[in-house]
Amino acid sequence: MAGQGPASEPGDWQSHFTGSNFTGSNFTGSNFIDPNLTGSNFTGSNFTGLNFTDPGRLIDRFVVTAAQMQAIEQRLFAAGMPVAALMEKVAGAIARRVMAWQPRDRGRRVGVLAGPGHNGGDALVVARELHLRGYQVTVYLPLFDRLKPLTQNHAQYAASLGIPIGTDPAPIVAADWIVDGLFGFGLERPIAGPLAQAIAQINDSGRPIVSIDLPSGLHTDRGAVLGTAIRADLTLCLGLWKRGLLVDRSLDWIGTPELIDFDLPLADITAVLGDRPALQRMEAQLAQLPLHRPAATHKYQQGHLLLVVGSAVYGGAAILAALGARASGVGMVTIAVPASLKPLVVARLPEALVVACPETPTGAIASLEPLNLDWQRYDAIAAGCGLGPDIEPVLQVLWQSGRPLVLDADGLNGLATLGWQERSAPVVLTPHPGEFRRLFPDLAQATDDPIDRAQQAAQQTGAIVLLKGARSVIGEPGGSGWIIPESTPALARGGSGDVLAGLLGGLIAQRQPPTSAEWGQLAATAAWWHAQAGLRAVGDRSVLGVDGATLAEALFAVARDRQPPPQSPKDA
Repeated sequence: MAGQGPASEPGDWQSHFTGSNFTGSNFTGSNFIDPNLTGSNFTGSNFTGLNFTDPGRLIDRFVVTAAQMQAIEQRLFAAGMPVAALMEKVAGAIARRVMAWQPRDRGRRVGVLAGPGHNGGDALVVARELHLRGYQVTVYLPLFDRLKPLTQNHAQYAASLGIPIGTDPAPIVAADWIVDGLFGFGLERPIAGPLAQAIAQINDSGRPIVSIDLPSGLHTDRGAVLGTAIRADLTLCLGLWKRGLLVDRSLDWIGTPELIDFDLPLADITAVLGDRPALQRMEAQLAQLPLHRPAATHKYQQGHLLLVVGSAVYGGAAILAALGARASGVGMVTIAVPASLKPLVVARLPEALVVACPETPTGAIASLEPLNLDWQRYDAIAAGCGLGPDIEPVLQVLWQSGRPLVLDADGLNGLATLGWQERSAPVVLTPHPGEFRRLFPDLAQATDDPIDRAQQAAQQTGAIVLLKGARSVIGEPGGSGWIIPESTPALARGGSGDVLAGLLGGLIAQRQPPTSAEWGQLAATAAWWHAQAGLRAVGDRSVLGVDGATLAEALFAVARDRQPPPQSPKDA
């Protein structure tokens, strides 16, 4: 629900309600709809119409700013949806979800934080529903003198039911678990004073916390902490994914994020966001996998990728990039490496064409002459993994090849030295934050938001920019982009980026996208596939056991799960 008042210090409690008891715990069976109802009746399998975990939901791809979410809600209200009815619907879904998360037999005492706006109204409805189902609920209402009318009504009714309501956070931290509904989307002012102290107390309590829409204190669009913020274990994002929940810096605050879908009309969403939103979450149903392969084909019709990789110091990078390319299913891979590396690479990838190139005294590629520079043989080129320093002459040749080019690692460092030059063929850049700062120092200084960085860099250069992180972002030259919504810290390990570069190069060689939008989606597909492989490998080997070779092997498991079952003759 939209709207909340400004963050400020709580004042002394003033009673605006009748028939209420704000201190103590006056809970009697007569207040409960069913005093014998237990939390075990509220399991995820009993929910209908909410689809908390359905991977096929189209709604999951949309990402909104605070202004966009407000515009969408205003369309609902202008069409005749009563605010009160929407609040009841949304809060009812939240109540069912939190009762599944914390059944009554696991934690009967609940502390509810309610702010002055509609997020606080949602929290008060949740408090009422929990109370009526046998939970012992206490409400912390610090900004009672600024309540919106609907929130005031819900506070008055909660008080009439005997739910304790007050301005002292002490009863909240004594609860078994906590519902955070202080501030919803749109908060702009830092939280300070006694309210900040109360939040610190609540965070320090160690109690499980579920936040409504986003943890109170996080900026909706940037994910930045405004003074202080609730540190949630579960965040129930309402309606559409908020941008700030999808950036790296918010991850320590949001816990596990879930979307509560309350049936926003698609027409209202697209009226505000457009048919192709500026930012989308890459979901399983949007990943371009598996790539179509005709029954009658041959290897060169399935793409020919040239990898220019490796040096005496970084020989493993060449192998890992090649393993990533192999997992993509590309029909043919040619690998250009320093001559001394050829036996090692052939031993690991006997199916590849391995070209031995002259070496510099430091063991790097000195020249690409052995390739005969016949660029038309290749559908795409991926370069940079392990090439080492001083690769500008090699990079200049690749830049002039006229073929689609993926640049990673030392290829990016070389480009930072050479400077950007116009190029007719497509380019995909795959920097981590440090490489991005070297490539785009002005952008890195202008904004610390990874989504802005990737999208602005793509618009500035005309390249596809895959900015790697805990939540990787893909920027497109037209201004649109993608974000990878889940990953694992297991990928923070040497070699994982090499696997991604090879995988992406292999996908591009097979698909050869005709438009920049399709290039962006394919880059997002590669990043999503790579992240899913990391998650799969963690399940097998723990977060500490995902080396580059294991990651490359896990790509096959993800692809296998995406593959439709084979048809039997009678099904054909």
